[in-house]
Amino acid sequence: MKAIVVGPDRSIADALEAEGVEVTRIEGIASGERLVEAGVEDADLLVITDAGEATAIPVALERNEDLKTVAYTPDSMPEFVKSRLDFAIDPELLGPEAVAEELV
Repeated sequence: MKAIVVGPDRSIADALEAEGVEVTRIEGIASGERLVEAGVEDADLLVITDAGEATAIPVALERNEDLKTVAYTPDSMPEFVKSRLDFAIDPELLGPEAVAEELV
């Protein structure tokens, strides 16, 4: 399984790696070019940990419509993205290890 984690880590990337997932991290702006460089076409999972990077979700889905999308952030996601999300999880309610285990 391959995952891309966008935004501040919040330990979710480490938890996914502990579950055997190959993780690529994108810090800063997750542009279409950066998502392609991270391997979005072959990824299974996209985890956004910063609601400010929500536009990465529709951009990534244009390149990989089978991508599972997760918002792992305490912030609300913009309305235009909510319908494209598979899961929205508040890290204060569910820790990274539990989330990673369920996603894998």
